[in-house]
Amino acid sequence: MRQVIWTNQLPNGDGIKSEQAVRQAIQVYSRRVWRFALALSGTRDVADDLTQATCLRALERHHLVTHTDRLDSWLMTICRSIWLNEVRARTVRKSQGLSVTPDAELIAPGTDAEMNIFAREVFTEVMKLPEAQRETVMLVFVEGYSYREAADLLGVPIGTIMSRLSNARRKLQVAMPQNTPEATRRRDT
Repeated sequence: MRQVIWTNQLPNGDGIKSEQAVRQAIQVYSRRVWRFALALSGTRDVADDLTQATCLRALERHHLVTHTDRLDSWLMTICRSIWLNEVRARTVRKSQGLSVTPDAELIAPGTDAEMNIFAREVFTEVMKLPEAQRETVMLVFVEGYSYREAADLLGVPIGTIMSRLSNARRKLQVAMPQNTPEATRRRDT
């Protein structure tokens, strides 16, 4: 698989700088990678292992880094690759359903209690989506990637991203009660 990392080119032969850049990216983006790993795997334990494997592989392959601008995308790509190559074969995918255990760390601190309850309900419903829709929702709506960036990360056309998000929205709309804070706000305006 070809790794593409966008701008801010490092000087040739500067392995120390690339390793430092990867180490810094791991520190900055590890929570985002963990959330994505949780979306992929559905369990905290597997997400922890997947995040650790992602960090390890990134450090092992720091010499491949030629640009440092979007190392978050590179880490997400590594995480997904590990999931597809190694974790998918585990029994989590074959014999068990997803264990939906929203973690308090996923909810933004400082928001009101009603919004936290609503966020947990939404996350629970997102975790019930099929894997392809779940990972797309997490990348676009939670992590803030553009449709193009998500398409590049997942190796699919941008139309597939739009289709997955449309289908996910429909499923979530059916699953979520109409008395949510957002629905109430829309009715009031």
